[in-house]
Amino acid sequence: MKNSLKIERVGQIKCADVAFGDLTVLVGPQATGKSIFLQFMKLILDTGYVHEQLKKHGIDWKRDIGEFLDVYLGEGMRGVWRNGTNKTSSAISADQEPLMMSDLATARNRSKERTVFYIPAQRVLSLANGWPRPFQGFSSQDPFMVRDFSEIFRLLMEQELSRAIDLFPKTNRLKSEYRSLLSRHVFGGFGLHVDRHGAQKRLVLRMEESDKAIPFMAWSAGQREFVPLLLGLYWLMPAAKIKRRAELKWVLIEEPEMGLHPNAISVVLLLVLDLLWRGYRVCVSTHSPHILDVVWAMRIIQECKAGENRLLDIFDVRKTDPMKKVATEVLKKSVKVFYFDREGNTRDISRLDPGSDDAAEAGWGGLSEFSGRVADVVAKTVNGS
Repeated sequence: MKNSLKIERVGQIKCADVAFGDLTVLVGPQATGKSIFLQFMKLILDTGYVHEQLKKHGIDWKRDIGEFLDVYLGEGMRGVWRNGTNKTSSAISADQEPLMMSDLATARNRSKERTVFYIPAQRVLSLANGWPRPFQGFSSQDPFMVRDFSEIFRLLMEQELSRAIDLFPKTNRLKSEYRSLLSRHVFGGFGLHVDRHGAQKRLVLRMEESDKAIPFMAWSAGQREFVPLLLGLYWLMPAAKIKRRAELKWVLIEEPEMGLHPNAISVVLLLVLDLLWRGYRVCVSTHSPHILDVVWAMRIIQECKAGENRLLDIFDVRKTDPMKKVATEVLKKSVKVFYFDREGNTRDISRLDPGSDDAAEAGWGGLSEFSGRVADVVAKTVNGS
């Protein structure tokens, strides 16, 4: 699958038809099918890998579609798939080619290579007492996405970063410009370190001038949400001169804004743009108008051929040569935005035109609706007084 995915009559989705850009943003109210869409996208692209991991950890669904969906999406989710006539049964097609759920549930003739890295919304669950949980550390009823992300996080810590004590700031991970912004807007001057509590390793925060370790449960909510995301980005942004992990083509991120102040969301978005510069295709689901602010500005900058400095101005980041290279490459990328509505359908609102006749496009999928209403009420109040 390279260009499009269409899912029909699956869970709350009536028809989700998405044509991907280099960056694709999914917006819409709660429980409109964005997560289900992304999880099926992962399954289609990584069918063999998903099956290999489940079997590796002793999970057997007896080649039954319902049991497989309970294992993959989480307990009780088998009901999202419907069997019936052509007009009532669930259906999936990728690049306009129909796919059979029976094939996805049995992985016939599928490569075991992983091409997608998925960062789930529930990523904070990967940290138990400050250290990533293994795949088997979760209940069998938990979704595969959470278990797999946590396992990759654990392997990163115990293999690739096994000798590391200082995890942030870390000079061979992330550009210095990103580290500076993250230190200011997320970590507030604290560093992220590997510590020992007895024989148990744990992640802690520590001020540079202090030896006192701050354990996981004493972190701010934003820091607890962000650290698993940061370590996921470490996985995607290898050290040294390697731009990306060659086997990975796609990065799917659910709600990167969770728990973060708008300034911190800006830094996360800058890191997402870095993923584009590295050659990944990225798909993000969000409830943050902040993210669409950036997407809208990117489109205007592209159309006006305003150049990389204008893009960097959005993030208040130093205009160094490395950052200019990132911005120049990002402005060559295509960006798409799709709205998942309450009726179970999607539509392309990529232009994000505030003057559009389409209420979903004008209101950015509902993300700017409340601000607009507040502005109208304030204007009427001022005029009336």
